[in-house]
Formats: sequence, C-alpha cells, structure tokens
Amino acid sequence: MEKMDYKKEYKDLYVPSNKKPVLIDVPEMKFVMVDGCGDPNNNPEFEKSVEALYSVSYAIKMLPKKGIVPEGYIEYVVPPLEGLWWIEGSDKFSFTERENWRYTLMIRQPEFVTAELFQQCLMETKRKKNNEKLEEVGFESFTEGLCVQMMHIGPYATEPETKEVMENFLTENARRDETGAVRKHHEIYLSDPRKGDPEKRKTVLRIPVK
Repeated sequence: MEKMDYKKEYKDLYVPSNKKPVLIDVPEMKFVMVDGCGDPNNNPEFEKSVEALYSVSYAIKMLPKKGIVPEGYIEYVVPPLEGLWWIEGSDKFSFTERENWRYTLMIRQPEFVTAELFQQCLMETKRKKNNEKLEEVGFESFTEGLCVQMMHIGPYATEPETKEVMENFLTENARRDETGAVRKHHEIYLSDPRKGDPEKRKTVLRIPVK
C-alpha cells in the first residue's frame, strides 16, 4: 500500500504556485511543537529543537515496528518541518531583527495521534535521546484560518522579495496582513537546508490575513 504523503495529498497546503499568491482557509491540524528564540543560524538550541521534533515524530511513525499499531494507524511519510515566526510585543514581523525573533517549530501529525499516544512516545524518546529540548515539546491542535501563501524558491535571504509580491496581492484584493504576536508569519520547509543548491530551495511562505 502506498504511504500517505501529506505534501502530495494536500497540494493546496504544501505546493502553492511560485508565480502568484493564493488565498487559502487552513483547517485544524495536529502538531508536535517546541518554542525558541533568536537567530536560527549557528544556534545550538534551534538545532536541538529540530532534532527533538523529528525524534518524537519518528517514534510515532515507527510504532508498528515495535508491534504497536494504534487505532486508525496509516503508513505515512513524516510531514515537513514548519515554523511560526514573530517578534515579541510587535504587530509586525521583520526579516532583519533576527536577534528579536521568537519561533514555534512544529511537525504535523496524522489524525490517529492522540495526546496520550504522544505522551507515550515522548517518554520513550526521552529515555533514548539526550536532548533537553524534549522537555519542552508539546502536542496541540492548531487552526490557522484565512491566509495568503506562495512558494518561495531560493535562499532564505531572498524571502523578502516573495513577501513583497504577497503584500501587493493583499492590497489589490482588499485584504489586511494580520501578522503579529497572535497570528504569525508561517514558513514550511520543503527542502533540507543542509543539502542541495540554495537557489533551488523550496519554502512555503504563509501570511495570516483578514
């Protein structure tokens, strides 16, 4: 049986056009999450946070290998890493104020995952992994609502160019950017930054709107 790949099954969420922004109403989904702050570059805390999320996500995915098959389990590909970004106390997100960044990193979980199942896998992961960020990993449902999104192709440093295209789209369509401390700048990382050509890197940029 072919594995569920959320990127392929939900192309409206994960594969927007890189030519033109689109409006989308993002539904409720389940995530493992962990918070952090500061510039992610050369940041050990950031790296440990990413490692913690993937460790728990793969612990859940690999349960059948241990003879544990949760009700409703499906074979699936672990979804991509995502990040919510904001600046504490500000109603604007800045690409340049890196030292003031706050973030929530997260990985989507399949529908069969419950809070109890997450806790079981988290405890097992803590026993096997020496990573203090595992103490901060949580499990939540998250509903984003109305957003505009667009695929950014290229290095992270050129994201402001794509963001400007999205802002012009909002103006033309009488929509207001709601990015701030409550609704946040959202990125979905479809490419591994450790591999490949940065000029071909794919990142979904998503802005909450009203």
